[in-house]
Amino acid sequence: MEEQNSGVNSINWFPGHMARARRVLAENLKLADVIFEVVDARIPVSSRNPEIDKLISQKPRIIIGNKKDLSDAGMNAFWKKHYASEGIPVYFTDCKSGEGISDVLRAARDIMSEKFKRFESAGRNKPVIRAMSVGIPNVGKSSLINKIAGRNVAATGDKPGVTRNKQWLRINPEIYLLDMPGLLWPKLDDRRAAIRLAATGAIKNEVIDIQEIAIFVLQYTAEHYEGLLEEKYGIKKENMTCPADYLTACGRRRGCLVKGGEVDMYRAASIVLDDFRGGRIGKITLDGPEMTEKDAI
Repeated sequence: MEEQNSGVNSINWFPGHMARARRVLAENLKLADVIFEVVDARIPVSSRNPEIDKLISQKPRIIIGNKKDLSDAGMNAFWKKHYASEGIPVYFTDCKSGEGISDVLRAARDIMSEKFKRFESAGRNKPVIRAMSVGIPNVGKSSLINKIAGRNVAATGDKPGVTRNKQWLRINPEIYLLDMPGLLWPKLDDRRAAIRLAATGAIKNEVIDIQEIAIFVLQYTAEHYEGLLEEKYGIKKENMTCPADYLTACGRRRGCLVKGGEVDMYRAASIVLDDFRGGRIGKITLDGPEMTEKDAI
């Protein structure tokens, strides 16, 4: 599948709260013992902000692939192994069920083990772990924090940019967490990453044409998850002659017709994205092994 890449129709955004979030992150980094870098499990490469990567530098970090209930378990294992080879532990979580959260907390304690020993040797009480939660908007950071805490301590919402201010939160007796606002990068040159971000809801549909996003999701699913589209929409890959045919076929199947029998492509695209984001097409990861290639990011 051919996708547009670097420099073509690059997307620019950096509203005031994003600039402020970057500054606050840099100013408070020294206070953190460990970084919780939260990404969307469906796009564990595309949802990593290179700006954050530069800012946190050598700080100990744990990548948390949230929304594992919507992602491909096989690809979760692939990315866990990939990042482990780079020395970064990865744990996949579900902020609804709480699955995977105990692994994250255990990993944070392991990172702090040497500091714990120093305090113990000096006859001091074990220090509280100071963690900083970072990531792009709408990866479920706040929902994940609330699940860890067992109560609503962080603001949540289904739109990018809900968390605007830093929040020091007492998660439990052993962890304080600084919940940082979601941070997007100033300019996104890789259109492939932008489409994936839009597909998962990390950036607004208005940034990229909704039909283009839906067509990408349908075509990617057809090529990497055989049988899912036929089961959900009655679409057979061999009957498609061009990418737009996927959306047209889906629209007809779902009755998205206007006068003259034409397909309302916007309505069809909205249905597809709603189904994908809700996991109703299947457990799909849009970042595959090809994203490990140097020119793919």
